[in-house]
Amino acid sequence: MKILVTGGLGFIGSAVVRRLIAQTPHEVVVLDALTYAALPEAVAACADSGRYTLERGDIRDPERVRAVFERHAPDLVMHLAAESHVDRSIDGPGEFIQTNIVGTFNLLQAARAHRERLSGEARARFRFHHISTDEVFGSLSLDEPAFTEETRYDPRSPYSASKAASDHLVRAWGETFGLPVVLSNCSNNYGPWQYPEKLIPVIIAKGRDRQPLPVYGKGENIRDWLHVEDHAEALILIATKGRLGESYNVGGGAERTNLQVVKAICDALDARFPQAAPHADLISFVADRPGHDFRYAIDFSRIERELGWRPKRSFEQGLPDTVNWYLDNEAWWRGLLERTGGAQRLGLSAGGAAKAGVAP
Repeated sequence: MKILVTGGLGFIGSAVVRRLIAQTPHEVVVLDALTYAALPEAVAACADSGRYTLERGDIRDPERVRAVFERHAPDLVMHLAAESHVDRSIDGPGEFIQTNIVGTFNLLQAARAHRERLSGEARARFRFHHISTDEVFGSLSLDEPAFTEETRYDPRSPYSASKAASDHLVRAWGETFGLPVVLSNCSNNYGPWQYPEKLIPVIIAKGRDRQPLPVYGKGENIRDWLHVEDHAEALILIATKGRLGESYNVGGGAERTNLQVVKAICDALDARFPQAAPHADLISFVADRPGHDFRYAIDFSRIERELGWRPKRSFEQGLPDTVNWYLDNEAWWRGLLERTGGAQRLGLSAGGAAKAGVAP
């Protein structure tokens, strides 16, 4: 089987590609625009497999997307390409509209045209898997139950609104045009190779340099944390075995406040560098994000019941392992920050970045 992975050089996409190459016989084609968040190093080992092809291209370009489908004739599309950082969506929502909505439309149209050219077994096995976020469901209070696949959509940020719109497009193409689609919505991912603009890698990098560790508001906002390798395993199951027309929530079963996460990173840094402890003294509370959702929580019972998946990595083990991975690969993330100018806080205003650092 030939699998087209859009955004395959991103954080989650690269984990999917590595797993596909290492643990399946499938041929993998990556379509990636190589934006600031692309991580070619994360899939470098895949190039020697003989089953990996990189196509540089932007999903906002319909002609480029169409050409990739015509050249490679995929059996399965795993659509992960997206702008994904909430703070960036506050400062520059247009990029999110173009990539997450228009780009998804371009892919759906190309997939639809491609499938119409197929016949027999090839037509029967074609699938389109759209990967989305739990942020489309909005915000929970402490006493509300976790998001299920039936939770009403209630996006609160330009990012989540753009992903909600893309989810609706995928469902519409399934209902109206008969495109065989399956969807998934995940909680916050963490693990190796994450671009240092998200909470965990930013706190690790700043803690390593003994810089202030910025936390939004009082650090009381709650997220459910999912290791990226567990997520990659779930995505491949959903893409290949999930029921067509359905959606699957993927969570880590690890709700933590942002402050708890930061303190856990500090504990891991203390264990690695006891001479610099306590790193928790570096915690600095900064202005909250506009419209900051209070709590996300995922009920992943459907994927557990239907596909036999549940997360394998506990947060208590996965987080220290992640901290140690970043410390062991310091040259990589330092070079990335120097090239791309990451780890600056965005999203405080319509026009630009503040210098207070990045928080979740």
